[in-house]
Amino acid sequence: MGGLLLGAHDPGTGDLRYVGDVGTGFTDAERDRLRTRLAALERPGHPFAVAPPREDVARARWVDPVLVGEVRFRQFTRGGGRLRHTSWRGLRADRVPGDAVVPSTEARPNEQLAIPGPGPGPGPGPGPSPAPARPAADAERAQPPGPKVTVRAGGRKLTLSNLDKPLYPDGFSKGEALNYYSRVAPVFMPHVAGRPVTVVRWPDGTAGKAFFEKKVPRGAPDWLSTVRLPSTSARSRHGQRGEPIEYPLLDELAALVWAANLAALEIHVPQYTVDLGPPPARRPPDRLVFDLDPGPGATVVDCCRVAERLQSLLADDGLTAVAATSGSKGLQMYSPITTRDPAAPSAYAKRLARQLARETPDRVTAVMAKTQRAGRVFIDWSQNNPAKTTIAPYSLRGRDLPAVATPVTWAEIRACRRANQLAFTAEDVLDRVAEQGDLLETLLGAGPHLPSD
Repeated sequence: MGGLLLGAHDPGTGDLRYVGDVGTGFTDAERDRLRTRLAALERPGHPFAVAPPREDVARARWVDPVLVGEVRFRQFTRGGGRLRHTSWRGLRADRVPGDAVVPSTEARPNEQLAIPGPGPGPGPGPGPSPAPARPAADAERAQPPGPKVTVRAGGRKLTLSNLDKPLYPDGFSKGEALNYYSRVAPVFMPHVAGRPVTVVRWPDGTAGKAFFEKKVPRGAPDWLSTVRLPSTSARSRHGQRGEPIEYPLLDELAALVWAANLAALEIHVPQYTVDLGPPPARRPPDRLVFDLDPGPGATVVDCCRVAERLQSLLADDGLTAVAATSGSKGLQMYSPITTRDPAAPSAYAKRLARQLARETPDRVTAVMAKTQRAGRVFIDWSQNNPAKTTIAPYSLRGRDLPAVATPVTWAEIRACRRANQLAFTAEDVLDRVAEQGDLLETLLGAGPHLPSD
């Protein structure tokens, strides 16, 4: 069971109306229980007064709308009458189907709504399922909110500004971005610690212009950890390396909060850590990455099928793979590795990518050219180049929604049949972390040697 299609009653006519779907908030065990329970309620056609859009209900299996569930949502659209940014909370055994009504168009963000099937999930007993506990925030407010606010992050004080400024079209604000990063920090920071970061900043929100920033900006606090490394790309006319770059290191909560206050929504990192020296230097890569990017006509569903094949090839070579959504259209796969040669991960990843492209040329390409990507999944093996960076796990993305590069289970990948099943917002991720912990914890340990070493 991938997700649930939702219905609620029109308060005026009593008709059951389609109001969207929900694909997050379920544990694997709950999905299994739901599949069994819903099978007994199956019916041949939809139960709505008006047929839902065909593109929304492809591959749907219909059930009688007799169960009531609770769904958390951020928005109810005026024109389409759809719930947006939904997350499942569980069955409501204390409610009957008639209690579930279509919300008003003035519904507040994060309002909770009881929704009758098709597709509720069993709660722990009578009453609503409690929301999972969140990771404790380590940044506490030190004075009332205003144009500028002082917070304590770890042992440091920072001054934050423009917290009410919307950074996403749905109203997700700078303050909400700061809140997200401070709360996800316990699982986020181990994946960026010791790695020089490149950020993408949206000072005017995601509807405005963005810019990449490698160098530590002017005005950075003197306590911020940094590392000065030779450029891996810029070259002079004489073929020498370009000027060294002073990179920031996000090795403590205060540094993460500082970056988020600059509207640095996206945080990108390489596959290596650094030795601070003296002199500072790049260590050999400690993880392998495949960036699965769907071309026109393909989706993350196609990426999931490629990921399953890649997982099998990596397992044959003794490597353990974990996965995360890109927070955009695709999927990333990682394996912890040990290597002495900085070029070895790219060479190994390229070999596997080309193997899959040869086996299924109509579904996979290992070539970067956009003309080769239509209907295919591009396996970007070049992300292993020391000059490249990849979106960090748990990082926000600068898209229309506060989407996140989200770790996912292999069960979720195998079950994925619709793209929205692997689309997660900041709120979804905090719930997932509270329930599942860090699904990429494997990456934090030492990995085996690459077969080519």
